[in-house]
Amino acid sequence: MTYGKKLREQIAGPETTPLIGVHDMYSASIAAEHYDGMFVSGFGFAASYYGLPDIGFIAWPDMVAFVQRLRGAFPRHHLLVDIDDGYVDPEVACHVVEGLERIGASGVILEDQKRPRRCGHADGKQVLPLAEYLAKLEMVLATRQDMVVVARTDATDENDILHRAETLAATGADVVLVDGVRSVDWIRRIRKVVGDKPLLFNQIAGGKSPRLSLGELSELGVDVAIYSTPCLFAAHQAMHSALADLRAADGRLPAVDTTNGVGVATATQLLERNIARLRPQAQGVNA
Repeated sequence: MTYGKKLREQIAGPETTPLIGVHDMYSASIAAEHYDGMFVSGFGFAASYYGLPDIGFIAWPDMVAFVQRLRGAFPRHHLLVDIDDGYVDPEVACHVVEGLERIGASGVILEDQKRPRRCGHADGKQVLPLAEYLAKLEMVLATRQDMVVVARTDATDENDILHRAETLAATGADVVLVDGVRSVDWIRRIRKVVGDKPLLFNQIAGGKSPRLSLGELSELGVDVAIYSTPCLFAAHQAMHSALADLRAADGRLPAVDTTNGVGVATATQLLERNIARLRPQAQGVNA
């Protein structure tokens, strides 16, 4: 069974499928301990790999190389990849989709933003003419073999949101995402216009969308929830706190809590599990 088919079957289930945003191999290693699906977040990758905001700096070879490392370490996890606007050109978008599918990505998200692009929960977003985006989307759909394709709109005008959502639902895309949805009422309105097409909801701390549980999202008819930044923002807060404490202690490291703390042994054990996933299970041998 292909990675795309596995994710598609998961999405078709009765409950909302969570995909956790990861920004590097260490965050992915921790996410893999808790969830069976990951979202390769453009926000997180731009921050982690370049130290830059998510406004169009990502180069596609860097993203493909990261996904290849992820798939090597996590052969059984879902991997949904943010490819922004397909890196502008439709031919590039198709080339990237071919490469990602070859290395085992489960799916991609293709947006309709115009450059300079923005995080989906930022102000100042502009969208391509719908016909231009649809032409790019159709080329991507014709290129993929079986991977999941999420059609995303960043429209902000209320009439345009509903029109684009309905139009995207009528394409061959597997899932529709309207990013930056501002209320539960708007989730219901979008759910209505997309009909039977699976719907994705993007949750980001401090973003424009309401904070909702998976149970609440299931009741609203949301099929997939991506959590773009919990790992990134938790790391930001924890590192800031740890270094402030280190400075206050004149550089003396704190003692490691042997039950719940993280030291060299805990970190090494986490990373060793990435190797163990690739090995066949040991079989008992009779003497």
